[in-house]
Amino acid sequence: MAKHCCNSLFIIELFTFFHGKGIHTCLDTSGICYTQEEAREYKLLLDVTDLVILDVKEIDSSIHETLTGKPNDAVLAFAKFVDEHGTDFWVRHVVVPTITDNRDRWYRLGFFLGAFKHLKAVDCLPYHVMGVNKYESLGISYRLDGIPPLSKADAQRALRVVLSGIRDYRRGLWCPLKTPES
Repeated sequence: MAKHCCNSLFIIELFTFFHGKGIHTCLDTSGICYTQEEAREYKLLLDVTDLVILDVKEIDSSIHETLTGKPNDAVLAFAKFVDEHGTDFWVRHVVVPTITDNRDRWYRLGFFLGAFKHLKAVDCLPYHVMGVNKYESLGISYRLDGIPPLSKADAQRALRVVLSGIRDYRRGLWCPLKTPES
């Protein structure tokens, strides 16, 4: 890889070793480093990867950029690449109050995910504030300061909406503004 983003050569070597010994390998990533120019190296990595856990922070690219500093193009392209490669993957989405807690965007996330044949699980996790003290002790400002944690019940509500988007995609339906009530 030209940039060797995310220590890919080391990960390929490590996964090759473990995969060769029959040990299950799992890549936990946001996919933000993916580029089409590096597809050959990513293919080598996926050849020795049994499962990818992909964090999708936000389906709307402009909101994703506000939240992370980067648009989500690479993340979504990586999801497609993983699926086309035939590698099983899970998607993880953290629901952050006032930022990623939007029913329409949850539904759109589900609709996007509905196209994937190798998607094996989706999890919507509640935002928590457990890391705030670490930032404070390091003297680093916490970008999400003041945002309250989300309840597990609210994360489950988000998951139901995402799953309805997946089902609707697979049924050939599209309903971006009307989602079933929880």
